[in-house]
Amino acid sequence: MEINVREIGDVKIADLKGDLDTNTAAQCEAKLKEIIEGGGTKLLLNLEKLDFMSSAGLRVSLATAKLLQSQGGTLRVCCLNETVQEIFEMSGFINILNVTKTEQESLDAF
Repeated sequence: MEINVREIGDVKIADLKGDLDTNTAAQCEAKLKEIIEGGGTKLLLNLEKLDFMSSAGLRVSLATAKLLQSQGGTLRVCCLNETVQEIFEMSGFINILNVTKTEQESLDAF
């Protein structure tokens, strides 16, 4: 799994690529926690290039959202491809997390 972080204004964007599963969840969670501990209160997960997300990946997303919320921040998720969209819909996460179709929609919503 690759995690590339970039900034647009005061929003940190984490582009996730590959599989977010049991093997990569700890790495991803540590990186997202590092962003938050570095002062990031607006975090956007761009999942356009994410090939697969298991329940471990969903847990990372929820834990990140809760951590941000406890610090007055916000997590948004965008660009779900067909595979990840289906996982989010089946798990109900499509209604739990702030999900938008495009990166710009998420940026505008912060």
